[in-house]
Amino acid sequence: MVRALLKKYGIRGGYHDQHFLVDEQILDRIVEAAHLDGEETVLEIGAGIGNLTTLLADRAGKVIAIELDPVLVEVLNDRFKTVENVQVIKGDVLKVDFPTFDKVVANLPYSISSEITFKLFKHRFELGILMYQYEFAKRLVASSNSGDYSRLSVNTRYFADASIIMTVPPSAFSPPPEVRSAVVELVPRPAPFDVVDEDFFLRFVTAVFSQRRKKLKNSILKTSHLLGVNDLKQIVEQLPESLVDKRPENLEPHELAEIANRIVSLKETV
Repeated sequence: MVRALLKKYGIRGGYHDQHFLVDEQILDRIVEAAHLDGEETVLEIGAGIGNLTTLLADRAGKVIAIELDPVLVEVLNDRFKTVENVQVIKGDVLKVDFPTFDKVVANLPYSISSEITFKLFKHRFELGILMYQYEFAKRLVASSNSGDYSRLSVNTRYFADASIIMTVPPSAFSPPPEVRSAVVELVPRPAPFDVVDEDFFLRFVTAVFSQRRKKLKNSILKTSHLLGVNDLKQIVEQLPESLVDKRPENLEPHELAEIANRIVSLKETV
């Protein structure tokens, strides 16, 4: 049925390099993972031709589907013109102001996965069921001392619990992409470690992971322009040697937060 929709609307595989999720079993599993009870408002990002939208509309109180491509927006408006609980928003997901929503369920545009994820972290919601490229998903859930551990891993740990709940083969899409995909469950919650200045902490993580192979003290000194802190050399000399002699990739998120907090307090005294 889902494959027939591509033909009905005259959309061929490879349209604007888009890969439409057409495997009905995986679509069902994604919706099941969202645990919808008919009351929630669900945000869908990159709704495409509405394969996932249809299933969400059957289970949710309301679905807000964001799509940028004008042809696909026309398809969505046609498919859901008589469906009262679906609202289609035409726009760039990175520029559109998100409405209030309870859960976000989406097959995200892979090219801007990071930007979308960080934008979502700025909003309050209960649950995210999000499909990413598999390599990106591994970085999202990675632990320290692993090759996939990154700025993305640390920031995710700060904002939410994340886990890969299923992998998705290329054959689930039309046309099949060249990469595997994975569905990640994101559960926002209060940070499990103290951060005295959130903006500085996020900038600090970005800065030091741009120099991830260097010892932390050298990463900090090399990125002073990103941190906006004067007399960093004097500050670094006062930081715990047991931590700053390690590489960023070998430090737990709470240890990185401890260093960021120390810098915030010390910069007022030098």
